[in-house]
Amino acid sequence: MTYDIRRLIPFLDPSVQEWSVEARVLRWLTFLWLFVGLVVLFSASYPSANADYGDGLYYFKRQLIAVAIGLVGFNVIVHSSLRYILGIAQWGFFLLVGLLLLTLVPGLGTNVNGATRWISIGPVPIIQPSELIKPFLVLQSARVFGNWHRLNYKFRWAWIGIFGLVLLGILLQPNLSTTALCGMTLWLVAMAAGLPYYQLGATALGGLFLGVLSISIKEYQRRRIMSFLNPWADPMQDGYQLIQSLLAVGSGGFWGTGLGMSQQKLFYLPIQYSDFIFAVYAEEFGLAGSLVLLLFLAAYGTLALLVALKARNIEYQLVAIGVMVVMVGQSLLNIGVATGVLPTTGLPLPLFSYGGSSMVASLLLAGLLIRVARESSEAEVVSLDGRRDEMRRKRLGTRG
Repeated sequence: MTYDIRRLIPFLDPSVQEWSVEARVLRWLTFLWLFVGLVVLFSASYPSANADYGDGLYYFKRQLIAVAIGLVGFNVIVHSSLRYILGIAQWGFFLLVGLLLLTLVPGLGTNVNGATRWISIGPVPIIQPSELIKPFLVLQSARVFGNWHRLNYKFRWAWIGIFGLVLLGILLQPNLSTTALCGMTLWLVAMAAGLPYYQLGATALGGLFLGVLSISIKEYQRRRIMSFLNPWADPMQDGYQLIQSLLAVGSGGFWGTGLGMSQQKLFYLPIQYSDFIFAVYAEEFGLAGSLVLLLFLAAYGTLALLVALKARNIEYQLVAIGVMVVMVGQSLLNIGVATGVLPTTGLPLPLFSYGGSSMVASLLLAGLLIRVARESSEAEVVSLDGRRDEMRRKRLGTRG
């Protein structure tokens, strides 16, 4: 007698059904996105890494380690039951909430550029809970809002308080941009779940109030808003990042300067391998390459919506929508910052920007979307097989 090992381990998917078209396309789009992102990161980070560490591959090699870790999680999710993942997601969620709050404790959080967003292991800031929590926030919000009408008011208020605590913890780091992204994700998932409009409206007003309050208290946030409105008023200080980014984007012309030929990344454009990596991409690949990237994001978002429409239940639908909001929405926000459409923020470009936590979180999110697509396909196959079995039983019963 032989046993299938996948049936002996509860979280592994025992199904042997073929992947759906959507799942296959999303998988290859994810790998293409990752490959292009690594190429652009290599180009954008080489001069800075060579100057700071004497090794032009310093950032690239560290990013490859994060990619390896992220791909392990990606493959586990793609081949695991989504119901099992949703069942254990709350434990990862609460763990990361705890780590997020630890960054606010003096001496435990690591301060980088005025923000305590990292937890260090030794001298190296290695974990950024506000990035790693994103896939778990999508899963837990899908689970909570997908069963919202079944929950009593006690549990509803408890989860509103927990989600609010997460947003407040990120805001206090301070990290207004990530707070806004996570808040929009929660809000859009709740709207897709069909929550009453008065509740959504009240939540939106509360989020707007917190945003205005944060900008009023934090001077650097007010200065970012002012420099966004007129970066040329202070070209050497507050407006410097945006001006250098705009120069990079404009220097690319239609076809770009070519891979590796960006001039702005040579010690003019700050944080060119992370927050402003799109500016390097636009300079080297031009308007044509930028339009291709936007079309790519549109295709990815459209496929995510199709997957959500085909999902077998409301929780799976909300997972797909949450992944789309984070992956595509965060990309558009990063591009908007680099092109001067939005105020300067610290949001990375998923699968492009340097950062281990961001890379791992992005690959986990992509894996979740592909898993939803796989289970939607399997639901259709099982349903078809079930109908065939029923018809076969009816025919045998008639003959008898």
